[in-house]
Amino acid sequence: MAAATHDTVDFTFSDTLAGRITGFDADARSFTLATADGRLFAVDLTGGPAAELLHNLGEPYQDASGHIDDLLENGRFVLVHGVFYPQRGGLRFEAKRIVFVGRGPEDHRFEERTWWVRQIEEIAAFYLKAQFGDGPVDFTEYRTEIRLGGEKTASHVQETDTISRLVYGMASAFLLTGEERYLEVAERGTEYLREHLRFADADEDLVYWYHGLKVDGETESKLFTSEFSDDYDALPAYEQIYALAGPVQTYRITGDPRIKQDADATLRLFERHYLDPEQGGYYSHIDPILLSADHESLGPNRARKNWNSVGDHAPAYLINLYLATGEQAYADMLEYTFDTIVERFPDPKHSPFVQERFHRDWSHDTTHGWQQNRAVVGHNLKIAWNLMRMHSLRPKEEYLATAVSLGETMPEVGGDRQRGGWYDVVERLKADGEDRHRFAWHDRKAWWQQEQAILAYLILHGITGRPDFRTEARDAQSFYNAFFLDHDEGAVYFNTLANGLPYLLGVERLKGSHSMSMYHSAELCYLAAVYNNLLIGGKAMDFWFKPDPADLPGRTLRVSPDLLPAGAVRITAVEIDGQQHTDYDAAALTVHLPEADGRVKVRVTLAPVAADDRTEAGR
Repeated sequence: MAAATHDTVDFTFSDTLAGRITGFDADARSFTLATADGRLFAVDLTGGPAAELLHNLGEPYQDASGHIDDLLENGRFVLVHGVFYPQRGGLRFEAKRIVFVGRGPEDHRFEERTWWVRQIEEIAAFYLKAQFGDGPVDFTEYRTEIRLGGEKTASHVQETDTISRLVYGMASAFLLTGEERYLEVAERGTEYLREHLRFADADEDLVYWYHGLKVDGETESKLFTSEFSDDYDALPAYEQIYALAGPVQTYRITGDPRIKQDADATLRLFERHYLDPEQGGYYSHIDPILLSADHESLGPNRARKNWNSVGDHAPAYLINLYLATGEQAYADMLEYTFDTIVERFPDPKHSPFVQERFHRDWSHDTTHGWQQNRAVVGHNLKIAWNLMRMHSLRPKEEYLATAVSLGETMPEVGGDRQRGGWYDVVERLKADGEDRHRFAWHDRKAWWQQEQAILAYLILHGITGRPDFRTEARDAQSFYNAFFLDHDEGAVYFNTLANGLPYLLGVERLKGSHSMSMYHSAELCYLAAVYNNLLIGGKAMDFWFKPDPADLPGRTLRVSPDLLPAGAVRITAVEIDGQQHTDYDAAALTVHLPEADGRVKVRVTLAPVAADDRTEAGR
């Protein structure tokens, strides 16, 4: 018997609307809201909604309930949670909560110069207290799993990648704030990784990183191969990749040559055992005995390639390694991976989403594990973001064209055009007779996928100047800052429901897990600050470093904050241990350090250069 269908909704339900005000009728107590896809909704105010001004972590709630009429100006972006009531002729939407993202129509609080700096401070403080309390920074007490409020679980398997991600976050917090306690965590975490979770093969001159460390009292058991079902008993490339994320970000600050040696030895591992020299790209897994990507023990991971094994080198560590050193070998590897991406990943004949998994010969692997023929929305956005970074280092038309194409295409297929925010995993192909790509499991929204959208559209706008990309960046930042910040317990939520309310079940209730540590939330803070201030907003920023000058070739400290267009920023001031220092190359973004007996603390002020001035300087 066929299921009954209804042309009208005859039940109440709550939901969220996000969009721009197009009209306000004070007498009727309603306003009209246009969502991102151009639909108009009448929003009823007769229920006496609460209203608030967007506030950052560490800031008090800012009530705006008494100012609703004054703030309902045309063109202003708002997020409204309310209830849909059925009535004759359709549905009536009654507002219950309104979030204003700024005091004026063109005011967006997340574009304030210090918004993201303050946010990373709060996130770092949460993880510092959760992992180490008020005691010393002792990584034997580190836990992979952290509950919603920061409490530790009984689990005591220390995963290499989650430690590395915490280290990355703390190093990024120091880069933006100069707070010594964050650098202490980053350096001690790096040492812990080196001492407990690194295997240096002296005969082959390679470094491998263990999956993790199981601690039982005084006994440590090293876990060489992955413990996860997708990668079990293999060495997945992404675990080796993310083991470098935290140490390399720390290396940008300290210049510790041991970190670079580890990174170079890990790169030799990639080149010797993961690289496919015949058909290109990097394999996703190798077996732990023969270090072969082709061994039958790998099962469904035999001779496979994927986004993580090819593309994740760049954002996780390789761009940062290049920024710290300027070595062309790293730039060459970046170019190789991005050339591979633009050649192999786009699949416009079949889907607006890139293909993410491949067999050895680059034929599409559409039956692998959980992914099947599904798209991770955030990976498409991540590709756009990182292609724009690479385009600034070695400009290529195909980098720009692919990034812009993804930026134009993704909102309609991966974004929520009614509520704001970005979805998780969807089917790459539409089902027959359907207008939308189906969700793989749910319509929830993960924190890290919001990050990819924000960074993608910030850099797309910052380099192309297109206003539609700025709108997407602002909308994504609005949703993230309105719904993902945990003002009660600290840090950010793992997932929200489609309507923005936090989803707090299972592993998604945690603030620390295999998937979540501090990496994505800190990376967002660091680069959203860089892009909003230096690339778009015309605002100067300070960055902090603490190297031993003797460790740096030529005592030269490289301070470029990211891969930005040539000449986009310049140094305007430098302090060393609180004293003015003038020996620097403002355009090259390098500081020549004096001879010193040990480490020095360096504060560098970078300011944006107007596009016209960049052109003049280049002539």
